[in-house]
Amino acid sequence: MLGTHFTKGSPNWIDLGSPDTSASAAFYGAVFGWSFRSAGPDAGGYGFFQQDGATVGAVGPLTEEGASPAWTVYFRTPDADATAKAAETAGGVVRVGAMDVMEAGRMACLTDPAGAEFAVWQPGQVQGLDRTSSPDTLVWAELHAPDPEASFGFYRTLFGWRWASMDAPGMTYHVLSTADGDQQDASFGGVAELQGEGERSRWVPYFAVEDVDATVLATQGNGGSVAMPAADIPDVGRIAWLTDPAGAVFAVLKPAPMG
Repeated sequence: MLGTHFTKGSPNWIDLGSPDTSASAAFYGAVFGWSFRSAGPDAGGYGFFQQDGATVGAVGPLTEEGASPAWTVYFRTPDADATAKAAETAGGVVRVGAMDVMEAGRMACLTDPAGAEFAVWQPGQVQGLDRTSSPDTLVWAELHAPDPEASFGFYRTLFGWRWASMDAPGMTYHVLSTADGDQQDASFGGVAELQGEGERSRWVPYFAVEDVDATVLATQGNGGSVAMPAADIPDVGRIAWLTDPAGAVFAVLKPAPMG
């Protein structure tokens, strides 16, 4: 399960590109109880979503030309420049080349060969998120791709990921793990084949919640919408896909009891 002892290839940061950061802060504050803290006067409107003072995500204005509101998942790398070069060599696209974020770290924004956007984070003073896998924090990162095996091959080249296949309702699901340690303990996300007509390849963040149905109602009550209604998935838990008022997609999960 996703933790905060980040290793190569771990999801270690997540941020939201928003056309109205104040409105986004209000929405996620209402749905998850997060507060917003600005990163400072020189941060261009970027700031942190926090839970009791612990950073659980971030939000900033859309800066890439033609970008749509969306959550971006960042993966830890020891060398952002080398990972960006490897991604390009493997058929990906470097949307934003490796750059320093003051003293916090170094980042690059990339797109995999199937069109899913992601980013990498090389830690400096900031290792990553302060809290994960507890209520109202990031718990899982899921890639939807037209060819899961091809997409996995791309990311394995970058991060050395492992995967294990499992049967899921209507599909074969592939659980992703980082390269080191017990494979199940090192799992952090999954890969699923594109489901609906018109669905595009993308990473979707899952946030743990205590009550999926209550979170759905809170989303609808604050201007968001339901992309996939709440449903129980055997041995996984109850999930729903949601959309914030600006159109960014995210999912929520109440994990099934262990054992």
